[in-house]
Amino acid sequence: MEIDIHSYDYYIINYSGGKDSTAIFLWLLEQGIDPRCIELWHQCVDGKGETFFDWEVTPDYCRQFAKAFNVKVYFQWKKGGFYREMMRKNCRTAPTCFETENGCIETVGGKRGNISTRLKFPQCSSNLAVRWCSSYLKIGVASTAIVNQRRFLNKRTLVLSGERGEESAQRAKYAIFEPDKADCRDGERMKRHVDRIRPIRDWKEQQVWEIIERYRIRVHPCYYMGWNRCSCKMCVFGNKDQFASAAYISPEIMCGLISIEKQNGYTMKRNIDLTTLISKGTPFPGITNNIMKTATGIQYKLSIIIPDNQKWLLPAGAYKRGGGPN
Repeated sequence: MEIDIHSYDYYIINYSGGKDSTAIFLWLLEQGIDPRCIELWHQCVDGKGETFFDWEVTPDYCRQFAKAFNVKVYFQWKKGGFYREMMRKNCRTAPTCFETENGCIETVGGKRGNISTRLKFPQCSSNLAVRWCSSYLKIGVASTAIVNQRRFLNKRTLVLSGERGEESAQRAKYAIFEPDKADCRDGERMKRHVDRIRPIRDWKEQQVWEIIERYRIRVHPCYYMGWNRCSCKMCVFGNKDQFASAAYISPEIMCGLISIEKQNGYTMKRNIDLTTLISKGTPFPGITNNIMKTATGIQYKLSIIIPDNQKWLLPAGAYKRGGGPN
């Protein structure tokens, strides 16, 4: 497929802080793209309030990564985040908030639409209506932020995301290149050219770690503890060992999730409750006090790029199975 990768004004990377979105950024650098045109966009799953489902350190890890490479980073979120949507009862979905290039925070939506009730965890499914955390808290939020910023009008924008076909049969079918959901290139009143590319769809995990090692990146602390994906700490795809590890790291939050299961009458996993799942698992041996403190802190104080006098080490979570859409 012939794509003129140099023909865009903006390059937006949906940046989770994980290995795949990190690999995309490094790939983009290797294409010779000016870092001044690259933006890292991170969708805060828990909004801007208290951490409930995600890793506490992730937002600042994203900031420090952007600082290390001197690129812009912007945050987007739904008001109230994961908790508000999961506990929504007889009300509309929440407004979307996003940072702008002039340092302001814009808020849109939340005033129209049907009044409805959720009161359910997202489920392990390729159907995004059922696994609503991805569509509601990430995909839709990013698109809303593009559509509601005039700086993207009459410009060419490329959105990059890190789905890989190795992760699931469904992701293997994703188009490598297509118009993005926010595209409006044929609009009569407004024109907004937005494409989406999945440049590492056909990469194997080994290729991801190779480019990360080449740039000597210190990845998100969850990988060093044993997680194989940097999604949420309490990701619905998590296996028994991941949930046992999450319960060990954040016992109060886990108790809250268990209470919600009992309160709403729905389990996070379709065929097992969290208490039973955790009892069957074993916390990862790579969890130490120091790295646990880093992962659950709100400031990331380690260097993103490992100094030359230190050895780059493959994280304990590399090449593990489970905990994702595979």
